[in-house]
Amino acid sequence: MPLRSGARHYADFARWREGNEIVLLQNGQAYFPSLCEAIDQAHYSVHLETYIFNLDETGYGVLHHLAKARERGVKVRVVVDGFGSYENIPELQHRFVKMGAQFRVYRPEPRGIGSYRFSLRRLRRLHRKVVVIDQELAFVGGINVHDDLVDVPNDGYGPKPRFDFAVRVKGPIVNDLRDAQIALWAKMAWRQRENWAPFYKRLRYWRRKRRAASTRAKASEGGIRAAVLFRDNVRYRKLIEHAYTSAIYRARGHVLIANSYFLPSRALKKALQDAAARGVSVRLLLQGRSEYALQFRACRSMYGALLAQGIEIFEYLPSYLHAKVAVIDDRAMVGSANMDPFSLLLAREANVYIDDADFARDLRARLEAEIKASSQHVTPLVWEKVSWWTRALDASAHALLRLGVALTGRSAEY
Repeated sequence: MPLRSGARHYADFARWREGNEIVLLQNGQAYFPSLCEAIDQAHYSVHLETYIFNLDETGYGVLHHLAKARERGVKVRVVVDGFGSYENIPELQHRFVKMGAQFRVYRPEPRGIGSYRFSLRRLRRLHRKVVVIDQELAFVGGINVHDDLVDVPNDGYGPKPRFDFAVRVKGPIVNDLRDAQIALWAKMAWRQRENWAPFYKRLRYWRRKRRAASTRAKASEGGIRAAVLFRDNVRYRKLIEHAYTSAIYRARGHVLIANSYFLPSRALKKALQDAAARGVSVRLLLQGRSEYALQFRACRSMYGALLAQGIEIFEYLPSYLHAKVAVIDDRAMVGSANMDPFSLLLAREANVYIDDADFARDLRARLEAEIKASSQHVTPLVWEKVSWWTRALDASAHALLRLGVALTGRSAEY
């Protein structure tokens, strides 16, 4: 298929790996039992990264399984974000030290008077959710260590779980995830180090061990073709955004995106507009509940323009939509990155990009089931009835977020 003009600017930079086994997990109800079972079966290592590690029933359950792993002699490393897990860090520190696990905080938030000082560095967060077990099995997605039914809406009929996804993976892409975790762990150690000689000695030892290791995850025959897409502030600044943009420009049949916070860049909006204009079905499943008012309203401020371009919008209503997934023809994306400035300009993120028609069909069917049963279709007629006052609030929220983007020096992109 010849490339369209826009697609020529966005090459497919994904580092594809053949022979992966990938299982889609919907919500914490499927994710945490699978994760805890894998921790229970770990032989020598568990490395967990998360934005939020909440001390609720689910969080205590994960702690229990990690403690049992330590009792068997399994090496446990945990990294949490300094903002996302701010309130729980002292208790987490105590518990991980007590069980003999290694624990680090990514960009700890200042306490006391220092918390009032603004710095752009404080906006650069660890937002990815990645667990690697025994260097052979991994979990990646949008699900924090957080109970599905805590801090969600309750309309009097009982709380409904957050709508979210993750994947359980085996195969060569686990090596990429493992290497990224080790690199971040080492980088966090550099900032705390005064005596560098032992560090370099350990680094040389690790490199020799890595070259000789026979535990690198292997491809399975007939497995799925997939790639891990990272976003950071040095090497992979645009990888996830370019993968999305490239796929949308190449789309021939349908684009279905579910995003909790949707404020795409000019390039992404142009790709979506181009797809809709050439007859591709473009549908967005977005947040229908205001969890964070600024992001919620800023997203809604774009509805009029998106609808005018032929893009369909659906709002998820039973609970909070936390998913960051997409199906574009026969490819699927599952991960931690939203289509918003926080994810695409500032945060460390990890998505799994899957080139498999069966997997894409499964994810698409699950999203369409929620669109049919649990969502409101925001048609142009529905949008016309929104009051001028609501539209003014939405536009103000959008302006405030754009002002925040300007502080990053990237306002031209949004």
